[in-house]
Amino acid sequence: MAVGLSLPRVDALAKVTGQALYPGDLSMPGMAHAKVLFARRPHARVKRMDLREALALPGVLAIFTGADVPNNEYGLVLFDAPVMVSAEVQLPTPDERRPMKPFDGVVRHVGEKLALIVAETERIAERARDLIRVEYEDLPPLTDLHAALRPDAPQLHPHYPGNVMKRYRIRKGDVEAAFAQCDVIVEDTYTTGAQEHAYLQPEAGLAYIDDAGRITVQVAGQWAHEDQHQIAHALNLPLDQVRVIYPAIGGAFGGREDMSVQIVLALAAWKLRRPVKIIWTREESIIGHHKRHPMWFHAKLGATRDGRLLAAQVEVLADAGPYAYTSTKVLGNTTVTCAGPYVIPNVAVDACAVVTNNVPSGAFRGFGAPQALFVAETQMNKLAAKLGMDPIELRLKNALRDGSLTVNNTPVPPGCTITDVIERCAAAIERGAPPSSPSASEPRRRRGRGFACGHKNVGFSFGFPERCEATVELHGGAEIERAVVRHAGAECGQGAHTVFLQLAAEMLKLPVEKIELVLSDTATSGNSGSASASRMTFMAAHAIQGAIADALNKWRDEERPAVAHHVYRPRPTTPMDEATGQGDPNITYGYVAQCAEVEVDVETGHVHVQRIVCANDVGRAVNPQQVVGQIEGGVVQALGWTNLENFVTRDGHVLSSHFSTYLIPSVLDIPDHVESVIVENPDPHGAFGIRGMAEMPFLVVAPAVVAAIHDATGVWVNDLPVTPERLRKAWIASTGRH
Repeated sequence: MAVGLSLPRVDALAKVTGQALYPGDLSMPGMAHAKVLFARRPHARVKRMDLREALALPGVLAIFTGADVPNNEYGLVLFDAPVMVSAEVQLPTPDERRPMKPFDGVVRHVGEKLALIVAETERIAERARDLIRVEYEDLPPLTDLHAALRPDAPQLHPHYPGNVMKRYRIRKGDVEAAFAQCDVIVEDTYTTGAQEHAYLQPEAGLAYIDDAGRITVQVAGQWAHEDQHQIAHALNLPLDQVRVIYPAIGGAFGGREDMSVQIVLALAAWKLRRPVKIIWTREESIIGHHKRHPMWFHAKLGATRDGRLLAAQVEVLADAGPYAYTSTKVLGNTTVTCAGPYVIPNVAVDACAVVTNNVPSGAFRGFGAPQALFVAETQMNKLAAKLGMDPIELRLKNALRDGSLTVNNTPVPPGCTITDVIERCAAAIERGAPPSSPSASEPRRRRGRGFACGHKNVGFSFGFPERCEATVELHGGAEIERAVVRHAGAECGQGAHTVFLQLAAEMLKLPVEKIELVLSDTATSGNSGSASASRMTFMAAHAIQGAIADALNKWRDEERPAVAHHVYRPRPTTPMDEATGQGDPNITYGYVAQCAEVEVDVETGHVHVQRIVCANDVGRAVNPQQVVGQIEGGVVQALGWTNLENFVTRDGHVLSSHFSTYLIPSVLDIPDHVESVIVENPDPHGAFGIRGMAEMPFLVVAPAVVAAIHDATGVWVNDLPVTPERLRKAWIASTGRH
């Protein structure tokens, strides 16, 4: 048996001893070095770039601009962003001028790339970058969501009239009539902030031409075949001329879903026919990749006197920045989850992704659900307080169950276990001591407890054609002596490759030492899909299971070696109807419930989280220790977003571009205790009953902590992050005391 054991991670020894190579550690003979010229302006037209002085610097090999990119466009969902903003370029010979190409020479955020400088050393590339002269026509930045939607607002992107990137709409039942029947209504406005992924390894990579003549890019990402596709598209090359390999990846959390250095590195290696390496600084990383979506909500929730939910109405504005990245999909998740995991017969949601000149927004652990559930669960906690009802009782009265209709007016996928995680979390809470009352000697310190629960999709959604591939080879004579598993899935630190090994060992009944993994290389594996959407273990289990079954059939037919390739395709999903939101958007869901216990210093506004209980239904824990690691990591990361991480911009400029100004949790900021409650209700859709879980521990930390703050102080905070200044201001406004 291998599934269910806490086996050591396959990469643990290499990583703790420093033998594992991350992209920034790679080198090759004859390697050149590259640096990017970032615009560092939120909105401007690039009139011309003068490269003459930079090209004259000894050691400079080339400077590439948008004019050198055959298809100067990229994007995970839509090709709506330039690889590098184009401009008229002045070269050493006066009559040599590269013409402008699409896009239109407009900088739309501070992290736009203008040029890639390649030199013999990194220092020379940096000096040359600083010698490039750029003439701008500055344009007014548009950074406010509401201002961007005004009729007289300037249009920021030619693809998005009215600065509207995407709208979703849900209409279930008759909301106005239902609110008229409600005994209790809560209504409020909420905002959530951006969040930096803060992964340990900044963007880096090495590109070269391999022995087969392919442009090969070694880089950290989350979906090798998608990186390959976007590189090939931008360079106008066949897919088989581009190869992507993932070495060790120093964290991702959604931040590596979109392109960073991949295309420009491939361009340089292709043009120069020599290896090229790049490493971004932390500041370049912070301005150069996307963030969690800041969002604005107005929410209204109504119920009967006995706590039965009748109606929910939610308006959502999400700051997409200037380009799509994954905003259209993130907004869909927010739309589906913003009323919570409840049976509500009447629902109206209007959601809009808004184009601005802020840093682009994109995928981040939870993918739109944390923002939505902060609102949904805070509304539920306010409703419970107004009804004088226990918040857990209120949730159990209204929670989804198998057969219940979701906000999309279709049955929730089988395997709905939100009531179980609520009850398991509640039982764990009761085992712990309740928060003690403040002592007479410390009246400034108040203690409280809060509860929240939530759900989120597992796998891609809204009709996207899901797939995951695996190849298995069986070797030996009369008996299977060893196996090779080929899979492209990214190991971003979540332990996916260890799980692949355990799954194969379980299915083949072989010791893990007899199984070889060949991983994360487009030249050796079929498309795995992304390490995102809590999908990788769920999808890979099916793909590996299918490949092993096919290989065993060949083995029984005495093929030696027996080789099988399997493509797993789960049940299809559907887009939401544009008018009503009706549809079957997700394959299945993950479910989580959490309790937070806090101590608040009302004089300073500081919040110390003493305990978090997290009950997470994982279907089947392939490696329980890794599940606990995911829970603890997700809780701490969510707590940073809730209380500490304040991504500050002014007129589109990033003011918190270093870890000295953008604070992430340290060992002194984490909870005193995180209690992980692993719930295992087999998912009907999952191989071995596996249910994706990596994002779930993040989902409802914020509303649980905010509810605990209210329990301690009587103050509701509607805006994240709950910085000491923000909480102190709310305390003064609520109590009139300083």
